[in-house]
Amino acid sequence: MPLVDPVTMSSSAMVKGAVAQSASTTKATTGSQATDPSTRTTGSSSPLATLRPVQIKQLPAAQTVRHALPAALTALYLLRFDALVANPVPIMRNTLPVVAALQMTYALLCLPAAGEPASKSNRKPRPGEKKKGGDIGSSTIITALLAFVLTSIVTPFLYLAMVLFGAPFLTHGSHTFLCAAHLALLTLFPLFYVHGVDSAAWAAVGGFRAPLDETFGGLVGGLVGAWLGAVPIPLDWDREWQKWPVTILCGTYGGYLLGRVLGGTLFWGKRF
Repeated sequence: MPLVDPVTMSSSAMVKGAVAQSASTTKATTGSQATDPSTRTTGSSSPLATLRPVQIKQLPAAQTVRHALPAALTALYLLRFDALVANPVPIMRNTLPVVAALQMTYALLCLPAAGEPASKSNRKPRPGEKKKGGDIGSSTIITALLAFVLTSIVTPFLYLAMVLFGAPFLTHGSHTFLCAAHLALLTLFPLFYVHGVDSAAWAAVGGFRAPLDETFGGLVGGLVGAWLGAVPIPLDWDREWQKWPVTILCGTYGGYLLGRVLGGTLFWGKRF
């Protein structure tokens, strides 16, 4: 005669049967989940899916610099345009350090450095809270310097790409190289600062699959602008500003500023 539990008033055999049935049901459910592709989870997610658009820091100084940089670059280009047309090489050489300083300031104050958590860079300080170590630390300065070095390394390759796309090879070498330096400083320096040498991020950027933001939008706009800037050169308008590489530089600056603004506002987070 089976024993009866005085509390539950059920036999031990019935309890064992219920436990065995529950265990078999759990195993069946686990097995179905393992074989069902819709419920299977993988250990690593796609690098493209994890790449997020770059968020500008929400500090007042960062927002001020963010909106002031396009105006500063536009004013610099317009003020030096006549001199650029008259003698492009010295003007591009003399304005390059100014553009580098503006881009460095923009990166240090507005962009999260490579490897910096987004929550740390975007967190607003509470009332009365003091930021530890200041907004700009030694690590961010080192990141900016490394980004500048990487930009300098890439510049000769941009020069070769421009030659392959039709830039003068036997003549106007300094014109083309300085134009490539401006293009690299505008479009690639911010990307090196925020992504470093992350291969997955650069694969998405190189394949134009990265989400749009101010940095990637500036790259797309700068490249498209430089390409469109070559259109007026062969036209028989006989204008002084049609000479190499004035229109290329004009398209680079105009496209970079437009792509940067649109990528950071209207098209932020969208993909091609």
